[in-house]
Amino acid sequence: MSHELTLAPRVERLLRSREPFLWLNEQRLPIREAAAKSSLQLADVMEAERRWQRFAGLLATLFPELAASGGIIESQLFPAYRLRERMWTARAAGVSRGRWFIKGDHALPVAGSIKARGGIYEVLMHAEALAIERGLLGPAEDPRMLSSATLRTLFAQHEVAVGSTGNLGLSIGVIAAALGFQATVHMSSDAKEWKKERLRKRGVEVVEHAGDFGVAVAAGREQARRNPLTYFVDDENSPRLFVGYSAAAVRLKQQLSAANVPVDAEHPLFVYLPCGVGGAPGGITFGLRHLLGDHVHCFFAEPVASPAVLLGLAAGGDRPVSVRDVGLDNRTEADGLAVGQASEFVLPLMRSLVAGVFTVPDPDLFEDLYLLEQSEGLRIEPSAAAGFRGPRWVLDSAAGVGYLREQGLLDRMEAATHVLWTTGGAFVPEEEYWRFHERGRKVKR
Repeated sequence: MSHELTLAPRVERLLRSREPFLWLNEQRLPIREAAAKSSLQLADVMEAERRWQRFAGLLATLFPELAASGGIIESQLFPAYRLRERMWTARAAGVSRGRWFIKGDHALPVAGSIKARGGIYEVLMHAEALAIERGLLGPAEDPRMLSSATLRTLFAQHEVAVGSTGNLGLSIGVIAAALGFQATVHMSSDAKEWKKERLRKRGVEVVEHAGDFGVAVAAGREQARRNPLTYFVDDENSPRLFVGYSAAAVRLKQQLSAANVPVDAEHPLFVYLPCGVGGAPGGITFGLRHLLGDHVHCFFAEPVASPAVLLGLAAGGDRPVSVRDVGLDNRTEADGLAVGQASEFVLPLMRSLVAGVFTVPDPDLFEDLYLLEQSEGLRIEPSAAAGFRGPRWVLDSAAGVGYLREQGLLDRMEAATHVLWTTGGAFVPEEEYWRFHERGRKVKR
């Protein structure tokens, strides 16, 4: 183990043994204190939402499937009562199950994953900045000009690159190609073949690497360093990605309000987010905490083989450490979460915001994918199911009940709301989806 890595003995033992557990973040702060220490603020979240609204006309022009929404990329909030009944096994402390919803980012239009929120936002920001820098777009001009022949000629001289396990690459590749950029995606060894083929059909260059996510990112970053006309979307260190994701909090707040779901001291909100490098769940958590304050409790979910953010937070420093430092191999069927080291940008921001992190073995992902299809008729990929055990951990484990007791929430859980955030799966090929489904069906219950 790295000499800089210090973990509580129990945490280290559970990580090394790949035994699933809930880790609670003792450094979580009230939002007023957390905000005072942060370089980003609520104003950044609201500015990202304003920019999304400005880009809506352009997006509707580029992608016909967005015509009905006026160019807004958003997912539905589904009630999940049938799933709740299928999964519920609570025995502890008479804690109520509360209301369950699924935030369906697995079906986000255009890219089919949560990565559309960050990836598309960052490329649009880059395209606008480049056009303004070249004097071809005024700061107040309609962003639909970015699809003009003049600007497509400019963009064709430039490249957008990214390192990815799959879903971020899809979102970056789709929007970059739509605007006319040359697009290159450096894919890690865990990336699914169908995701590579989908990118190639869009005219995106796919560079395959034998190593994991970190290797793909490093290779892409180095390539961009050598070419001044390449813009690299750095998933390990990108404020633009982060704030793009954060605007999802504004949309969720609106959807909960429309569903007559209050969020306040008497009606706490719990949100469970699959986590890879940390950008998407981190940005959403940042937005939710700044919008809803101390009434929202966000938990991340990571594969037992790839607990990058849990390890980074539990180790105590602000610099990420590798899961290999605790003997893990970062091998999981949850390809979107197969990350060995957390984002250096996100980790320190989450130290005061996230409530905790729990780990998930692959068989649970398959089982929950199966249960979701059986109960709610929704199809997702394995990584998108990572958060589904969250309510169990919070309501039916000693650590979770202890958290509720410490927060003064045990007697308020009947009025609580639980949101399970899905992250990808809309474009999974039929054959591959049913293979996952069958593995889930065979799990012994």
